[in-house]
Amino acid sequence: MLKKLYFFIIFSIFLSALSLSLLPSAQAENTPRHLIVSAGAFHSLGIKSDGTLWAWGNNTRGQLGDGTITNRHAPVQIGSDMNWVSVSAGNYHSLGIKSDGTLWAWGNNNYGQLGDGTSEKKYAPVRIGSDSSWVSVSAGAYHSLGIKSDGTLWAWGDNYDGQLGDGTTTEKYAPVPIGSGRNWVAVSAGAWHSLGVKSDGTLWAWGDNSVGQLGDGTGTERHTPVPIGSGRNWVTISAGSNHSLGIKADGTLWAWGYNVVGQLGDGTGTDRYAPVPIGSDQNWVGVTGGVIHSLGVKSDGTLWAWGRNEYGQLGDGTKTDKLEPVPIGSDRNWVGVTGGESHSLGIKSDGTLWAWGSNEYGQLGDGTATERLAPVPIASAHKWLIISAGTSLSFGIKPDGTLCAWGTNERGQLGDDTTTERHTPVSIGPDRNWVTISAGLYHNLGVKSDGTLWAWGENYNGQLGDGTNTDRYAPVPIGSDRNWVAVSTGAYHSLGIKSDGTLWAWGHNGYGQLGDDSITEINAPFPIGLDRNWVTITAGPMHSLGIKSDGTLWAWGNNENGQLGDGTITERHTPIPIGSDCDWVAVSTGVAHSLGGKSDGTLWAWGRNGAGQLGDGTNTQRLAPVPIGSDSNWVMISAGNDHSLGVKSDGTFWAWGSNWAGQLGDGTTTLKYAPVPIGPDRNWVMVSAGDFHSLGARSDGTLWAWGANYFGQLGDGTTTDRHIPVKTKLFPPKAMPWILLLLD
Repeated sequence: MLKKLYFFIIFSIFLSALSLSLLPSAQAENTPRHLIVSAGAFHSLGIKSDGTLWAWGNNTRGQLGDGTITNRHAPVQIGSDMNWVSVSAGNYHSLGIKSDGTLWAWGNNNYGQLGDGTSEKKYAPVRIGSDSSWVSVSAGAYHSLGIKSDGTLWAWGDNYDGQLGDGTTTEKYAPVPIGSGRNWVAVSAGAWHSLGVKSDGTLWAWGDNSVGQLGDGTGTERHTPVPIGSGRNWVTISAGSNHSLGIKADGTLWAWGYNVVGQLGDGTGTDRYAPVPIGSDQNWVGVTGGVIHSLGVKSDGTLWAWGRNEYGQLGDGTKTDKLEPVPIGSDRNWVGVTGGESHSLGIKSDGTLWAWGSNEYGQLGDGTATERLAPVPIASAHKWLIISAGTSLSFGIKPDGTLCAWGTNERGQLGDDTTTERHTPVSIGPDRNWVTISAGLYHNLGVKSDGTLWAWGENYNGQLGDGTNTDRYAPVPIGSDRNWVAVSTGAYHSLGIKSDGTLWAWGHNGYGQLGDDSITEINAPFPIGLDRNWVTITAGPMHSLGIKSDGTLWAWGNNENGQLGDGTITERHTPIPIGSDCDWVAVSTGVAHSLGGKSDGTLWAWGRNGAGQLGDGTNTQRLAPVPIGSDSNWVMISAGNDHSLGVKSDGTFWAWGSNWAGQLGDGTTTLKYAPVPIGPDRNWVMVSAGDFHSLGARSDGTLWAWGANYFGQLGDGTTTDRHIPVKTKLFPPKAMPWILLLLD
């Protein structure tokens, strides 16, 4: 009987809130589907059936793991590994386990919650220790719990309330064993308390107990695990912020702890200091606690929710709190659900991902910042992953990893091994593992999913980085390193960031745009300084900008128009800080002007302004960043030659500056001194400004282009300039799963 109960515990936990395995019959052909999802405070993580790891939402502490601090409104793949089996999202940190049993962590680390022995943030997954025996992990607000294959329990991070369970209140910067027991089968970390189940079906709790969240009938804080009741039939547990949920082997649902808005589901707002049954149903199979809301799945596949609903996180189409479980829709194919602070995610039996609730950081992953009051599918047919507009050419990457190019090609810059101009997209090579692309004047850079760097096009100044000055008509590998995460092309120079946060530069350097304190050309990547905290870079024709992980903005190179933003027109040969603000999250360079975005959603601009490209209503040059309007809902910006583009959180698209070829897309050729809305559509998710043309992608996966078209760079099959967005001609896309457009 004990062996049978043990199996049921393991099976139920495997099908619980954060980890959902789909039967083979639920898979559609060979298309990867969602296997696991986990909602953090304001970010989300997912693992697909092909073992790839994806993340989206808030990224201010690097909790997405993509090497940046850029918020993502759509899922982005984290690295190229295809062996992830478990993941857990905390407040601002994330944990994951690979199929080889290794433990990985990334994000905020102020209390040692990553477990790597430091308190330093990590912007990409780092391995924790050398053990290969981890089987389960749970990320709390600021602490972490894990179980190894020998049944031992481990904890690390914040311990102010004894939530680690080691008998102290001292924070730990690396995993420490909790007791000597070898029969732990499940753990769940709340904000400041922890829950666990042993193989004998007993329930244990420790940490903060101020509102009864431990369930031992008291309000006494516990620094080591204590048994909760005498029952031996607990199979599933979930710790919310300050409340707890559990399912017993008979399918009954129980709750205890904080209950201010009904998150326990017992029909009251009364805190409970011991587990109380929620209703009388005996068919609960999965439950999860958000911060102050709860979600559950029954054996008939129905989805239920209760508690706080201020942002629609319950998914019932309202914003009304619920004191007891209410059914969400009528579908009967839900297999799992997970709740964050104010958003929720769920998986259906067909492997599709659904999301609802707050979305200000893009944590729903639908390509917008719009909150959703009912579950919405995280699209399954989006066609474009990344777009990049160069001088007179365009690039796009599809979710299947294919690279497409069109436009001018006299120097082989399309990469199709010819110099033939292309008026519609053509695929570049057979590889399907491209993840990022940057289009320059006559050369281009790309990174593949294995972290390798590739370059092609003109190479007169060594801007390709292959150690020569020979033009390349097809992508060639640059060095042998496999840790490139970001690249940016200027007119004749290039920039790159590696996964360790180091900055590299190569190519033309006549204005110091490489940042190595010289004006000497370099024809292979060269490290710039010793800092290891670069997260964002952008190269203008002759100047460069970057953002570090602390949110500071840096600039170097040509400055004759004030495009560096340091208040002068003095050329800089090494990166210098621009002001003292620490809230920069995005930056984009034009020919001689720059755009920047801050974490509060405000837009800033500086540099040349003769065509109104700064958008401040004047044509006055600015030597330091100035705010553009008062709106605080900008989510994407792109600077072209002398024009600028932006997208707001409501999906509207805006443009300003030079417009002689219709590159603003407003149907005229009249320049604009301030941002103007382009059309009535509210489904724009990505824009890219080229020299005199522009690209944009909508949430339905369609790609649009407008402006100059003399080389076919719009991709509509003609060489006719377009003054309003026109749909780009596509070759048939490959069917792909839920992936959305990546906002760069």
